[in-house]
Amino acid sequence: MADKLMKFSEAVKKYDPVIGLETHVELSTNTKLFCPAHVEFGGEPNTQLTPVSLGLPGSLPVINKTAVDYAIKLGLALHCEIAEWSQFARKNYFYPDMPRDYQISQYDKPTNGNGYLDVELDDGSIFRVPIERAHIEDDAGKNTHIGGADGRIEGADHSLVDYNRAGVPLIEIVTKPIEGVGDRAAEIAGAYMRTLRDIVRALNISHARMEQGNMRADVNVSLRPSPSDPYGTRSETKNVNSFRGIEKTITYEIRRQAARLDEGKEILQETRHWDESTQTTAGGRVKTDADDYRYFPDPDLVMLHITKEHIEEMKAQMPEMPRERRNRLKAEWGLTDLQMRDIINADALDLIEETVKAGAKAAGARKWWLGEISRAANAKEVSLEELPITPADVAEVEKLIAAGKLNDKLAKQTVAGVLAGEGTPAEVVKKHGYQVVEDTGAIEKAVDDALAANPDVAEKLKSGNMKPMGVIIGAVMKATRGQADAKAVTKIVMSKVKS
Repeated sequence: MADKLMKFSEAVKKYDPVIGLETHVELSTNTKLFCPAHVEFGGEPNTQLTPVSLGLPGSLPVINKTAVDYAIKLGLALHCEIAEWSQFARKNYFYPDMPRDYQISQYDKPTNGNGYLDVELDDGSIFRVPIERAHIEDDAGKNTHIGGADGRIEGADHSLVDYNRAGVPLIEIVTKPIEGVGDRAAEIAGAYMRTLRDIVRALNISHARMEQGNMRADVNVSLRPSPSDPYGTRSETKNVNSFRGIEKTITYEIRRQAARLDEGKEILQETRHWDESTQTTAGGRVKTDADDYRYFPDPDLVMLHITKEHIEEMKAQMPEMPRERRNRLKAEWGLTDLQMRDIINADALDLIEETVKAGAKAAGARKWWLGEISRAANAKEVSLEELPITPADVAEVEKLIAAGKLNDKLAKQTVAGVLAGEGTPAEVVKKHGYQVVEDTGAIEKAVDDALAANPDVAEKLKSGNMKPMGVIIGAVMKATRGQADAKAVTKIVMSKVKS
């Protein structure tokens, strides 16, 4: 039975939403957190294993120093207090993808705590998200459910487990309750996740590909009558792996919980799951409290000691942060605030910058990524990065335009060919014979024919009325199969009508 929903606008008027995000970021180390097993996305199942990642008796964990350094860098970027002494604990729960039957995590002594992240919203305002902790832990394996719809456990007749991911290092960033979000709750969560993604990429500590599970979030939502009341009972929607999914989860949960509260029903503290196909959340299990995990210090791992000197070493390695980078590029490219926000909202900043580095001008790069390419991505409902076109391809198209080899129409056709999987721009141009007509004699003949076929237009042009110029240009383009240069055509037309 479908949950009753209240209109969102009504829900946020009647109740004060409080949200929280627990974001898992998979680190891009070469090896796992506690053993030398190789880390590789998409490897043959159950091949990236050691006795430690399988939890075999007698195997002992050894901490990955690179993972610790990555955690320190992220802590610095999130303005956290970095603990001199932190400790790993065993988080006990039983599930098929946990080969040890416990996860090695950090509990009461995390590496990073008490930070914040300022995020920029669509209108340019800044919202500060408080960070409770950013701790280190290892990931679980991956279950694949066979026989159910869309790979879900419901209706499955059996499940397969791939332990390749078991032991991969993670940092879990846990926000404090985020208050004062009101009707912008989903927008704030989306902006926070995008900013966090940009930071971990800038630090080069994670690929942060949500579609690959490198980055995913548990989304907490609760409602209360007013900001002065205690927090309401929260739901926790697990492992949401898209920005839109996170935003939609928050909106849906606010509407669902408001409808239940309005009917005098209780909100269960439970885990839920976002179903993209139905655009709804569904109940999972009653949420386990921390005490039920029976945390205790891992006896196989000593406390982690991070000196002030080492923190200073990590500070010296910190790259330019996303906001500073955006401001620099905005100035270099001569963009307005609105133009830069359009780029950010399209998730195109990295692609445009790489295109510029490959030799294109910023204006041309922005035009393609926010225009033809963005429309193709929207039509296929994929990200820009998932399309079969690279910054180098776009830069090559721009170079062909600058060299007079392609006009605007042919350039669009070339980009369409690349997007269709026909090869590089050069290969598409060669395959279809795309090239601007450079034979001025052929263009002149086409102009003469167009003027002769449109005597009324020719007379207007001769009298100084340039409005119908497009009729002649269009006729010439048709005659040359779109391969004439519009500027060259205009120049020839003007010479003809003035003579």
